[in-house]
Formats: sequence, C-alpha cells, structure tokens
Amino acid sequence: MKKLFLCFIATALVSFTSCKEKATDKINQENVEKAAERDAQDIVYPVLSFDKTSHDFGEIQNGTPVETVFTYTNSGRSPLVVTDIKSTCGCTVPQGWSREPLAPGASSQFTVKFNGKGANKVSKTITLTTNTEKGREQVRISAFITPDPNAAPVAKPTTNQ
Repeated sequence: MKKLFLCFIATALVSFTSCKEKATDKINQENVEKAAERDAQDIVYPVLSFDKTSHDFGEIQNGTPVETVFTYTNSGRSPLVVTDIKSTCGCTVPQGWSREPLAPGASSQFTVKFNGKGANKVSKTITLTTNTEKGREQVRISAFITPDPNAAPVAKPTTNQ
C-alpha cells in the first residue's frame, strides 16, 4: 500500500511540473481585445410587427374551410429572416411565405388555411421561427364551429342497465 501511495505521489508531481508553459502564457492578447470589442457592441436584431396577431373567423359551419392573411413588417434595423412557419396541428396550414431576408421597413405576408373541422370554440397557434431577439413569434386564429345541419346525426351509445 505504501508503494502504491508513493507511486501516486510521484506521478502527480511529474504531471504538475511537466508543463513548461502556463496556460495564461498561451493566450493571444490581440484575440482577447478583439473579442471584448465584439462583445461590447450591441446586437441589432430585426423586429417583427404584425398587422394583426389574431384572427377570429366567427361562427362557421363544421367542415367549412376558411383562410386569412397575416401581413408582417420588419420594423427593425437589420434584415429579418423567417426560416419556418408551423401550426399546432395539421388542420391549419400556413403557406405562401418568403424565406428570403426581408429588408428593414419592408413587408411580407403569409396565408393560413383552416379546414373548419371541430366543435364549439377552436383556437390554433401559428409559430414563426425567425432571427428576432425572441427567436419565435406567434399569431392565433379562432372560430366557433357549429354542427353541419345536413350531416347525419351521430348515434349516442346506449348503456345497458
């Protein structure tokens, strides 16, 4: 046990004294200054502004497809990039948006199509993945869906008592 302990101590001493240079000697001071200068600058993010952040289709009949257009503007000072637009479900489809950078002050739009299926009050969220400070922006659609009067009535399950 004594030999094992002495071997461990010898190995530790060799490893601690074998480094000829200190880690601080390896740092390039010019790189540190450049990094500090870069970090001191404010990052200028684009700002996404919508003409509306929600749209209510009102009362629609079950199965009636509807759509709306959301217009957005880059109200920031750097180019805005929308990399993706997704909905919370497959019944709502965002489409027609540009993946090209949007210059400051410029506007664009996308269409949201909803298949109109459901019952009662339905709300869907559409999320845009962007290069804004938050990284994600959201808009919402909603509708109150009434049953189709021409649809066959749904039979209620009976319970045996």
